[in-house]
Amino acid sequence: MKDYKKYYQIQAPPDEVYAALTNPLSIQLWTGEPVIMSTEPDSEFSLWDGSIIGKNIEFEKDKCLVQHWYFGDEKPESIVTIKLHTDKGNSTSFELKHTNIPDADYDDIVEGWNHAYIAGLLEFFGE
Repeated sequence: MKDYKKYYQIQAPPDEVYAALTNPLSIQLWTGEPVIMSTEPDSEFSLWDGSIIGKNIEFEKDKCLVQHWYFGDEKPESIVTIKLHTDKGNSTSFELKHTNIPDADYDDIVEGWNHAYIAGLLEFFGE
């Protein structure tokens, strides 16, 4: 199991980035794929038409979300924590921590974070 941590800069305020991560209509706009999402803890979610599935654990409006991403029956749980911080001007520092990624999936997950997830958000916000 491996962990991945990275900071990204998004040229939008944290409340808008949070909405883009939690509102199903917004998520579908930047992913271009069907999505299931709720801000209720213990609710299941699905992104990219089921390519990413898991359970929402915790939300702090406009600041943080924590999810359990499923990798079959792998233990310990793979946890994604996204923290949003106000940065210079009207931008957001996006702090990502993804723990317990199975070794066999690590490279694909990191590529997905950078070239699909974050790239989609950056494009959505005009970057």
